[in-house]
Parts: sequence; structure tokens; C-alpha cells
Amino acid sequence: MATITMAASPTSNSSASTTSVSLLQRQSSKNADTVSVCSTTSAFSTCPDRHGFYGGNQFSEKPKKETLTREQIIAREKKWIHMTSHWAEYMNTNYKKVRERCRKGIPDALRQKAWFLLTGANHLMGKFPDWYQHLLDQPGNPQIIDEIRKDQHRQFPHHEMFIDDDKPGQKELFNVLKAYSVYNPTVGYCQAQAPIAAFLLMQLPSEQAFWCFVAICDKYLENYFTPGLEMLQRDAGMLNRLLKKTSPAAYRHLQKHNVDPLLYMTDWFLCAMTRTLPWDTLLRVWDCFLCEGVRIFFKVALVIIGATLGPQKVRSQCNGLCETLAVLRSPPKKFLEEDFIMHHIFRLNITIEDFHREHKKQEMLHRKAKLEQQKAAQQNGGGGSSNGPSRSS
Repeated sequence: MATITMAASPTSNSSASTTSVSLLQRQSSKNADTVSVCSTTSAFSTCPDRHGFYGGNQFSEKPKKETLTREQIIAREKKWIHMTSHWAEYMNTNYKKVRERCRKGIPDALRQKAWFLLTGANHLMGKFPDWYQHLLDQPGNPQIIDEIRKDQHRQFPHHEMFIDDDKPGQKELFNVLKAYSVYNPTVGYCQAQAPIAAFLLMQLPSEQAFWCFVAICDKYLENYFTPGLEMLQRDAGMLNRLLKKTSPAAYRHLQKHNVDPLLYMTDWFLCAMTRTLPWDTLLRVWDCFLCEGVRIFFKVALVIIGATLGPQKVRSQCNGLCETLAVLRSPPKKFLEEDFIMHHIFRLNITIEDFHREHKKQEMLHRKAKLEQQKAAQQNGGGGSSNGPSRSS
């Protein structure tokens, strides 16, 4: 099983990284239950809200304010029906239109089909028919099976699918996680995968959710869940560099107090924002994430950090690392609302070229750190390790 144990970030000094590891381990143990720490709280209700929650931090007491007329909703649904019926044509010749419509928000009635197509899960399921059941029929790794069973009841415990052991959600969640551990034994199972799988099961049937989960773990978040979590460390350095451009004041404050990005962004990225954002915001962010990739999580993170630490008054009240982390882990609700996040993530002063450039820099820093480790190991009489995997941003 991949455990959340961090090595030093290439952008951090040694003392800061040591502090980061110890604090991160404490943070990981505290975040056992998968609920958003950022949405409104409420008492337990006898009726579920529009998303299926009976209570807890994700419960929505008020109905969502609809900004579109019924005619506009129907018109959007018709556009999506046509687009999903001609999916290959749109993706090959008119991807910008797909991206534009994802940014506006996928209609609730079409989200299941759209996510299935966006991830390419339809191709995986077609390529490996009946493979999901075949994976479930395998015994699996006993240690991993035990870890999954320990974690399955912790995922969104106030949702109608997972509220008790008799509900189908917990069984389906176990099946998806077990099947993936057999499908990709190199990764096996990482605790942070559980809320992602649970979130997908709320949107899709179990077999479709499984293949979407495969696409997310192996393509969208490639190498995020491997032992050592090296990709997450590189992305932490990348986030830090992008923050310097988008929010210089927030960046200087974090540098001043030696706040390693791993201390606040680990849960955001590893759990794909499922434990961070209010539900309506999360659905909109995932509409874009599945279309445009992990860059969307970078943008959401940059907006949250910039908005939270932007005011001078807030920074002056954060006199150290712990105070700063407390603010970042519990941002004001208004900065997490759907309209605020979706308005600002596409107005950041960063480009795709900025992402590519910073990605290359982090790759270079990572290779340099690996070479230094190999040299040190050889000098100490040990064998060197191979370079880590790479990916495109």
C-alpha cells in the first residue's frame, strides 16, 4: 500500500522539509473521515439534500440558486446530447467547443455520460469487456484487502450511498478499490484513492466508475499514488513557482514562514479536491478537470491561496507556520463558492506555456536531486536508484 510519507521537496530547505514531514504525518492521521472541511455544517436531517447527504459538512440546507431558465437548461441539454452522440468528431475537430461547454458546466442529466466519455473510460471498457468482474473474482493482496476494508466506511459517511454497511455504496466502493489493486498491483491501494472512487460512484454505475477511476489514477494523476509520491512532490514545487507569479504577496508570506506547499496542498491534490470544496463547486471543477487535466487543480489551489492570504490584514495575523496553515486549511466559505472559483480560475495571469516551463524546471530539479542521491549512495558503498518516471503537464 502506498503510504503518505514525504521526502524533502526540491524547492525547500532541509529544516523546513523536516518540519513538513512531521506536520504532514499528523495532518494525515487527523483527516481519516472523508468530508469537506470547507462547506457549511448542519444537523442530521431525516431527508437527504439534492446531492444525497443527510448531514455532515457537505449537507446543503438551501436549494441551489438556478441562474438559468428552464428553456436555457433544455437548450444546453440538447447541445450536450448532440455532442455526446458525435463525440469522436467533436474531440478530433472541435475540442475547443467541448472545453467551452465543460467550463460552463455539464448539465446534471448528462454528467454521467459526459464524464464516461471525457475520461476515455468508454474505450477502456470496450477494450476489456467483462474484465471488471474478472478482477473481482481474483483473491487480491490480503494486506491491501484489509486496508481497503478499514477505510471504506470512512468515505462520506453521511451520504445515502455510504451511510451504513447495508447500503450498496460501501460494497461497490470496496469492489472498485479491490479491482484496481489487482488491475495495477504496482500502485495497489493508497488511502487517498478511496474518496475519489466514492465520488465517482455517486455519479456512475460501478463498472463505469471503475474504468473512470482507472483513467484518473493512471492518466490524469499518473504516478501520484506510487510509493514515495514523487510526482506530488514535484507538483508542490511547481505550485510554489506559479504562486510567485499569480500572488507575489502570498508567496513571500509562505516563504517567510517556511510553509512547504506539501503541508497544505497534499490533501487537495491527492484526493482530487473531494475533501476540500463544497459539492456544487466540486462538480463544476471536475467537469473542467476531466476535460483539461490536473492544471485545473493547480488553478483552484492558486485561487484559494491568493484569495485567502491576499489581504494584508490576514497575513499580519498569521505570525508563523501554524497560523498560516490554519487559515489555508479553513479558507473563508466565500472563496470556495462555485461562482467565485469558476470566475477566477480562468482569469489567472498564467498560460499553458507557464505550466510547461515550470514542469520542465521541476523535472530538471528532480533529476539533479536523484543524481546527488546516487552519488551519495555510491560514496557510502550503496547502489544508486534509478530516475523517477516523467510525464507531460
